[in-house]
Amino acid sequence: MTDTAAVGRARRRARWPWVVLVVVTLLAVFVVAAEVIARAVVPATVRGLVIDALDLPADQQLDVETQGVLLPQLLGGTLDELRLSSDQVTIGGVTGAAQVTATQVPLRGGSLAGAEGTVIIDQSQFAGLLERVELPITEITLDEPDVTVHGGISVLGAEIPLALTMTPGADDGDLMLTPIAVEVAGAEVDLQRLAGMFGDIGAALAGPQRVCIADQLPTGITLTGLRIDGTSVVAEISADGRIAVDEALLEPGVCP
Repeated sequence: MTDTAAVGRARRRARWPWVVLVVVTLLAVFVVAAEVIARAVVPATVRGLVIDALDLPADQQLDVETQGVLLPQLLGGTLDELRLSSDQVTIGGVTGAAQVTATQVPLRGGSLAGAEGTVIIDQSQFAGLLERVELPITEITLDEPDVTVHGGISVLGAEIPLALTMTPGADDGDLMLTPIAVEVAGAEVDLQRLAGMFGDIGAALAGPQRVCIADQLPTGITLTGLRIDGTSVVAEISADGRIAVDEALLEPGVCP
């Protein structure tokens, strides 16, 4: 073996770690670049799909966030978690700030594992929902955790002021208002006395008030909770995972 050949092999052995280092570095740069591109493209694509599906304005403010490292999720065809939020969005007849988290979102079509979120509405929006209640409402006051409706009952031609305090909630997709206290002409009265004072109207006021809001939401979205938070109303919602593939679930629901 010549000295020249030995020197050549020694040089190649010396260069080999540097070649590996360069290849690894290039691969790392490629992965980082691909991840950056994925994080830019995926949210924009999802935003467009959601806006089209819900028939929202093209300039609708809608933020989309993904979780975790995207490349493995993209290669696997499923996003682990997707978060959508908007400071103001109108869905059906309800306008508010919305935040929804969807899990196991398939990229090649299919149902979601599930989606849950909240919609925060103000007092005026909440008052609009209560227009369907059989209550003599002229004013609404939010006082966490309850809501008080003010109105009056006509008795023998005289209007008697009434303030009914109720705790909001949800039951089987409906908005529920459970009376806890009442004032008649400024004086606190036991709820059970309302029937004796005002007959059927009083009995109705003393019982839970159920409000159907299904026609204000897509069929695939259900109200699961409702609470007062300061001066806002927080509605908790849940979405049927099939809403991603069944257009019928995007249509407004129906109230009986």
